[in-house]
Amino acid sequence: MPDTVTESAAPAAPAVPQGRLPGRALLGLFLAGFISILTECLPAGLLPDMSRTLGTSVSLTGQTVTLYALATALGAVPLARATAAWPRKHVLQLALAVVVVANTLTALSGDFALTLMLRFAAGLGTALVWPLLGGYAARLAPAGRQGRAIAIALAGTPVGLALGVPLGTLLSGAGGWQLAFFASAAAGAATMAWVLAFLPGLPGQRAGAHARISRVLAVPGLRPILFALATYMVAHNILYTYITDLLSHVGMAGQTGWVLFAFGLASVLSVLVVGAHIDRHLRGLVVGSTVLFAACVLVLAVLAGVPVLVYVAVAAWGFAFGSSPSLFIGAAISAASQAADVAQSITITVFSGAIAVGGLAGGLLLAGLGAASITWAALLLLVAAAATVLAGRKHAFPHRA
Repeated sequence: MPDTVTESAAPAAPAVPQGRLPGRALLGLFLAGFISILTECLPAGLLPDMSRTLGTSVSLTGQTVTLYALATALGAVPLARATAAWPRKHVLQLALAVVVVANTLTALSGDFALTLMLRFAAGLGTALVWPLLGGYAARLAPAGRQGRAIAIALAGTPVGLALGVPLGTLLSGAGGWQLAFFASAAAGAATMAWVLAFLPGLPGQRAGAHARISRVLAVPGLRPILFALATYMVAHNILYTYITDLLSHVGMAGQTGWVLFAFGLASVLSVLVVGAHIDRHLRGLVVGSTVLFAACVLVLAVLAGVPVLVYVAVAAWGFAFGSSPSLFIGAAISAASQAADVAQSITITVFSGAIAVGGLAGGLLLAGLGAASITWAALLLLVAAAATVLAGRKHAFPHRA
């Protein structure tokens, strides 16, 4: 990661009616985030079918998720800096075009090496999308409503995380895993058309002050936040990437789509519930999310032979996880309020890196120790995350009115 990140002074937003949010423009940003995270998560529900087509094992095919996330983690900061002076709408359209082309070619690919290269390219496209969304939304919003605009633009990420795998699984059941990638490409193309029609163009930003990443990392509380985020997200992706294998292990392979639907529905509900309370109860929500997730994994490890408990545990896991990106990113921005942009860039890099590590670790555990091992590994990580959150009472996750 570069040692500095460029912070920019945003030009004034285009005129908008007093008090009104630019709904159609914000929907375009929401869809861009949704398509990006949908593309990242899509293979998780398709691994058995993809592995048969590509002639690889399920654990090896799972690295299509890992490589995508790795590309996003590695590319987010340098690509954002390289394109900082470009018109914002052009950058977003370019990024979406890369994702659309990569998804289309992935659906046509029968070669594992080519598929990996295409997934890496799609990950670089997403690396351009994520740093754009919040700043773009803030510049479009009227004075005093930037926070709500940012929340709408970023909501596509948790919704995509919640629904990406269930949608992919359902489409795969209807017409093969290739249909899921074609559908994702079509949705991306439709998003490009929406952005072209309704998203106002904004100029690139001139380089301003430079904040050293090493200095931001020294802010009290930020490193515990990043550690808790990393362990939380690695645990999630160890389980979520290989959820089809876990369900097969407990004799519920035929119910994968419905189990994931329960996860997605609870995750969307979480976004709605947590969004109403995050400003006043951030610490309590992070503690609750981490502890509830750990309890769900314990149930999956010990009582997975009871289908109804699997549904309850997975739904509760979805509720715990649904708003976790907002919770951890909000904590990081709050802790490093004087360098919020840099803190957010670091947090996104850790977030994406944890997805990559989770996919890799889950694949190794699955290949070496079997499906049961991924629940216990995830539980150990969540215990570490919960302990860090509980201990971060002063700086990382403080009580605030």
